[in-house]
Amino acid sequence: SITTFGDFVAATGGTVTTSGDFKIHTFTSSGTFTVTSAGGPAGSTTVDYLVVAGGGSGSPGGGSNPSFPASNGAGGGAGGHRFSFPNPATGGFPITVQAYPITVGGGGAGVGPNSGTNDGSNSVFSTITSTGGGGAGWPNDSPGNPGGSGGGGAGINTGPLPGGTGNSPSVSPPQGNPGGAGQSFFAGGGGGGAG
Repeated sequence: SITTFGDFVAATGGTVTTSGDFKIHTFTSSGTFTVTSAGGPAGSTTVDYLVVAGGGSGSPGGGSNPSFPASNGAGGGAGGHRFSFPNPATGGFPITVQAYPITVGGGGAGVGPNSGTNDGSNSVFSTITSTGGGGAGWPNDSPGNPGGSGGGGAGINTGPLPGGTGNSPSVSPPQGNPGGAGQSFFAGGGGGGAG
């Protein structure tokens, strides 16, 4: 989901609610944030934002080893999240009168046994992109995928497989965490939580 906040800024798009002097535009699907007045010196010419991407899918248990039907799957990584300062007078995203396309990324599709995993999709507000979460490692086969937060590494009987890197690509402040490593004897790692 993507939420934008503005004080003394007039805009349309998304589901609009208020909190004090703030109008909150929440997008749960792709759309357009249209600024009709960019504010002024007495108010603010910026908006605060929270941009959250879709999470990656977990890997199914079982995989290629039917003796461990539910123990070697791993968790998908959470979607990356990026946000601005809480006060538009001291931070935020500068806006002008124009339409800003909004893309809301979905979660990675679930998968069945003996198949790969799927990364989450990116969410975008203007130049701000949050990266989708990394898919989990496929059981007995691979490390977790990188993403906003990394997917967990698959469990394997010969040693651990690493979780995927988080905050990938790198932004500051970081948009997520790495996934957990899978362990020996088919114990899959958890996906990285976004912060």
